[in-house]
Amino acid sequence: MSQRRSIAPVKQRGPPVPPDGRQHLDAATTLRPETIRQTRLDPAAIETAGVVLCDLDGCLISEGRAFGDAPRFAAACGDRLWIVSNRSDTTAALLSARLAPLGLHVPPARILLAGEVALEQLAHAGVERLRLWADPALQARARTLGLDIDAPRPEAVLLCRDAAVTVETMGPLLAEVASGAALWVANEDLSHPGHDGAPVAETGALLAALRAIRPELGWRSLGKPDPLMLTTALARSGMAAAEAVFVGDNAATDGRAAAAAGIPFLHLQRSVTR
Repeated sequence: MSQRRSIAPVKQRGPPVPPDGRQHLDAATTLRPETIRQTRLDPAAIETAGVVLCDLDGCLISEGRAFGDAPRFAAACGDRLWIVSNRSDTTAALLSARLAPLGLHVPPARILLAGEVALEQLAHAGVERLRLWADPALQARARTLGLDIDAPRPEAVLLCRDAAVTVETMGPLLAEVASGAALWVANEDLSHPGHDGAPVAETGALLAALRAIRPELGWRSLGKPDPLMLTTALARSGMAAAEAVFVGDNAATDGRAAAAAGIPFLHLQRSVTR
């Protein structure tokens, strides 16, 4: 039996709203005066940064294709570039291999993904029996971490971006939570932007469906706006927050995470304000 560590309790959470209470999502970027707003990736904007943390979807790529300015930006960053993404459908190793042909060369050690980070945190906390709703790649990663994802009576349920979550499977998922399993959600994003700006459904959309069935549902998420992935990148890079910049396209998640971590925020607004 592994030594158990404490996990923060699942808390009742509501729809993401900037801390000042306003519904206007761009208000989140006013939390820090260091916020910069740009419509494209500009290497000059990060020239003096010691480390560049960057969101993935909507910033570097969309729907598997790199934006035209992304390879040059990544090259300018060099080994200062870290990807910090709410993705929950792949692992850092697989993503690194998929990005290389697009001209985005970032090793797995400098990629932090919400789904994989959540698995690592749960394993580190001593969870042994986990019900995992996720892509097969993350299921394989869970097993390498020593998590039993097939056992009955799970201690926790982790919801990732998983097409297997349907109206038929939501009932059993909620039943395990009602039986005492803590619900963890990889991220609360409702969508991310497609290459043409159209929304692509994300894990938060699945969470919204579960909350429509059970409004009192409580959960915990380590995806942005939680600053954990940003502070982890800082710790691993050996850089202070003041030496970093975080590039993101979503003020409500990226902007709030940057503010919580004390990192200057570059808000990328390619087409529409998010």
